[in-house]
Formats: sequence, structure tokens, C-alpha cells
Amino acid sequence: MNRMVNIMENINQNTRQKLRVAVVFGTRPDAIKMAPLVKELKKNSFIETIVCVTAQHRQMLDQVLDIFGIVPDYDLDIMADRQSLEHITTKSLEGMSSVFEKEKPDIVLVHGDTTTCFASSLAAFYKKIMVGHVEAGLRTFDKYRPFPEEMNRKLTGALADLHFAPTLSNKNNLINEGVDRNKIYITGNTVIDAIKTTVKKDYIFQNEELKNINFNDKEKRIITVEAHRRENLGLPLENICNAVRDIVEKYNDIEIVYPVHLNPAVQEVVRKILGNHPRIHLISPINVQDMHNLMARSYLVMTDSGGLQEEAPSLGKPVIVLRNETERPEAVEAGTVVVGGTDRDKIAALACNLLDNEDDYNRMARAVNPYGDGNASERIVGALLYEFGISNEKPREFGASK
Repeated sequence: MNRMVNIMENINQNTRQKLRVAVVFGTRPDAIKMAPLVKELKKNSFIETIVCVTAQHRQMLDQVLDIFGIVPDYDLDIMADRQSLEHITTKSLEGMSSVFEKEKPDIVLVHGDTTTCFASSLAAFYKKIMVGHVEAGLRTFDKYRPFPEEMNRKLTGALADLHFAPTLSNKNNLINEGVDRNKIYITGNTVIDAIKTTVKKDYIFQNEELKNINFNDKEKRIITVEAHRRENLGLPLENICNAVRDIVEKYNDIEIVYPVHLNPAVQEVVRKILGNHPRIHLISPINVQDMHNLMARSYLVMTDSGGLQEEAPSLGKPVIVLRNETERPEAVEAGTVVVGGTDRDKIAALACNLLDNEDDYNRMARAVNPYGDGNASERIVGALLYEFGISNEKPREFGASK
């Protein structure tokens, strides 16, 4: 607390000095979720924002930066061909350590469960700089599922000083691990903030293949499929693809849109099983605006992505999770998603039920999204101002009664 008081005293003595906040991310999903927070931070006159990217994902990260108009102050550009976890970790650690040594931020904000998140938190810890963890407290309680994300998130939580948890369940996970409840803020998820700006009724797709699909045809239903996680490579992905093909062959009005990850291990399986079918569109990876608007025009979503489990329900789209577990149990409890696992028959059965049973479909489509109201970034900025003594007003938590 003394450190925070000193910062406030400096601000009072010299109006040019501001709370220095370094925001670090390196992947496409992280960029999507941190972009609205960067925008909110930059709006605040008491905060100086330093944007740092590792570019753990290069091309996909750049798409998001361009869409949201964010120009990083530091870009480590660490991505390498067939990069290993060891490469990402060491390059991020060394690179961010140098940045923090030069910029001396008062706090470093990291996001989620990526290797960039963990390594940057460790770099800040080594410099005795505070860490704020955005999207904190999600757990599967299996350190190898998802791998390495579960441990990245837990280790970051152990290093963090402030924890911005999307939900009450996430907060409780942290409290059970011994985190000071007074340093946890329930904010909702910043991805809901992002969707408020990306989904538009008159949106024109940038992907040429999506432009050629008639989303206004009332005689067909579109299913968005997205599967690429490391733990699903091999037989699990084969089962997922075979289930998707089973669904298409059973229903003449179904069309599949599957943005296929560039990983050769994904490409090989997906194209072998789902290629050359007139109602299955295997397209290149798409930017965040295309993805959000694709989901908005779809009937349902099938995914192994954590982010899509949060995004699709805000658009009123049921989600079948293509994993055996989820670190987002709130969605299951709320009824916005159902866990299909990687069993071919189970996935197909769940999809068929939603395609055949209007009541079950509507129940999921109309369930309240437990992940936010679009004001998470505002709450996080409010928490920073409160914690550093710049504001006396503690932000109202997401889900708190008015």
C-alpha cells in the first residue's frame, strides 16, 4: 500500500506524472479481450498506457491490432516456425524484462492463460512490479487440460497482486486457493465489451468465401465450427470432424462454416474428412469482426475455443463445447453451452437435438449470458484508480444487486 500512496503523492505534486500501466498480450484471443481495455485505459487522464505485444501469434495478432486501431509501443515479434513452449517462454521473459526495466510501470496487466501471460507476469515479479491478472480464476482443476493453459493461468494467479475475475465462481476459485478476497474484483469478461463494437446488422464480410454464402436464405441453417486445441489433435479431432460430417449428411438444410487453423496437424485431419463437400465451407482463419458476425448469423456454434463459449451466448447462439471439460462451468450452469466432449456419437446427438427440438434450442438461445454486460473494461480501470488511491470510489462488481 505504501507504494500506491507514493504514486498518488507524486501525481498530486506533479500533474504530468500518471499511473503507468503496461498492458501485455501476444495472441489473437488475448488481443480481442485486451483491446477494449486498452481503449478504456487510454481514455483516462490519470493513466499512462504502455502497450506491449510479444507476437506469440504474428499474423492473427496483427489482424486484431489493425481492426481495433492499436499500435503497440513495444513489439517483441518472437514468433518462430514450429515454436516450442520453451521458446515462447524464454523469449517473452527476456523481452518483457527489458521493457519493464526501461519503462518501470507501476503495474503490468496480463490476460488469461497464454504462455505470454505467465512469462510476462514472471518478468514483472522479478522486477518487483505489481501484476494485474485479467480473466483470473478460471479452472478445470486438471493441470494437463487444457495444456499448458491451465497451469499458465494458475501460476499467473500466484504471481498476481490484483485479480480481475469475470464471475463469482472465478472469484471463489481464487479465494479457495488463498487469494485475498479484497484484491479480487468481479468485472465480467472484456470480450463482451469487444462484441459491442464488432457486430453490425449491415456488416460486409472481408473473407471472400464468406461473402459468397447467402446468410439470408431462410431455407438453410449455418453451423459455425471451430476446433484446433492442442489436446484435441489426432483422434479427438478426427471424431469431431466425423461428427460434423454425420450432421451434414443427416440434414439437407445444414451448411458448415469452419475456419481452419493453420496448424498442419489440424489442416490435414480436417481437409481429409470434411473436404470436397458442397455444404461444408473450409475457409482460412478469419479476423475477429468476421468471426463475431459469422456467429451472429449462425444457428449454433460448435467449438473447443474458450473465448467462443463466452462470445456466442451474448449473440443468442447455443454452443456445443468440443472438449471433455471446460474452465467455464458458469455457461453450463446458465444453460448457454453444453459439453459434447470428443465422442463422435455424443456430439452428433447433441447437435441433432438442438436442430430438432425447438424448445431446447430456444432455452439455450435465450439463457442469460453469465459472462458480462459490456462494462468489464470500465470496472477494471475503476479498480486500478481505487487501488492506487486516485479514486475513493470502488467499482460496483458485475452481477451485484443495484
